[in-house]
Amino acid sequence: MLKGVDQRLSADLVHALMLMGHGDDLVVCDINHPAATIAAETTFGRLIDMPGCDIPSATEAILSLMPLDSFVDEPVTRMLMVGDPDGEAPVFSRMQAVLERMEGRKVGMAALERFAFYEAAKRSFCIVRTSDSGPYGCFILKKGVIDLPPLK
Repeated sequence: MLKGVDQRLSADLVHALMLMGHGDDLVVCDINHPAATIAAETTFGRLIDMPGCDIPSATEAILSLMPLDSFVDEPVTRMLMVGDPDGEAPVFSRMQAVLERMEGRKVGMAALERFAFYEAAKRSFCIVRTSDSGPYGCFILKKGVIDLPPLK
């Protein structure tokens, strides 16, 4: 364990976060998402599990290290509810609250149809699967930048 690193974050996940660059996408998904299949097509190439975490707590842990992209209006994308594109799953508002609390600002969220979401997820850097039972607990987070001081 390291000082200041949330204990829910595995070494694999911290490694993936360090490898990601500005604009790379990370998918946080529920247990029903075809995560292993899609993860094989990502940049990282394998699934990262966060057992025992729901979507909001996993996202909180991730955002304790990773900033969201502030150069785009909607740095987060969620999956639309099948057959009810205007529907609101309970996880949507819970996630919005976590995103805004962790970022300290209003965070825009886009939405994609299920299969379009799967295609976007395949182009992501990595897939993080939680133990959340869902439904519709599928979110793409776009990594931002951190303004660091110059090296000495």
